[in-house]
Amino acid sequence: MALTQKERDRLDLLKQAKRWQITQRKAAQQMKVSERWVRKLLQRMKTEKNKVVVHKLRGRPSNRRRSAEQHERMVQILSDPLYAGYGPTLAAERLKAKHGIRIGREGLRQLMMQAGLWRARWRRAEAVHAWRPRRSQFGELVQWDSSTHNWLEGRGPQLKLIRLIDDATSRSLLRFVEHDSVEENFRLLERWLRTFGRMQCCYTDKAALFRTTEKRRRDRPHSPPGSSRA
Repeated sequence: MALTQKERDRLDLLKQAKRWQITQRKAAQQMKVSERWVRKLLQRMKTEKNKVVVHKLRGRPSNRRRSAEQHERMVQILSDPLYAGYGPTLAAERLKAKHGIRIGREGLRQLMMQAGLWRARWRRAEAVHAWRPRRSQFGELVQWDSSTHNWLEGRGPQLKLIRLIDDATSRSLLRFVEHDSVEENFRLLERWLRTFGRMQCCYTDKAALFRTTEKRRRDRPHSPPGSSRA
């Protein structure tokens, strides 16, 4: 049986302690065990030789290992539509409470993933929020956004960052302002137009300054689109 690196290191320390090159206390500190355990291992080395550092249960199946029939039963239970959408934590609680089956959350998570009953959260998110491919040429799409942050780290007023960024090349223009107003946004837009020219398409967030509210008389109710009044 091949030894692991950790086992080889422990065996080397035991041999040094056996030859009195290091003290048993030093060997125990390096191995992170008690001196009593080091003395016991040195005693066992007389008969077990190098295998003294190999754990007795290594290579043996765990006593807690479940049979294929038990796995099949849990999969059959959780395949019922009643348990649709259950995650490993809630499923483990239901198996224990209703069926008397005790299993750890991590073990059940692996079993549910293998059976196709559950997917990790990041995989579900990846399927829903697929990455959009970037535009192929500069100027096809420019993203327009603003963000609030403590940019000056308390040494000045709270500023907002307005930024225009090209989707294809990530080339951008930005400015720090105290107020995210229409005027400040248009000043940045003017800089972009004078520097790079007109973009084909512009994408903005849902801020109110980018929306136009329909104007109507106060005494006239709002008419749905497409309707007409005589």
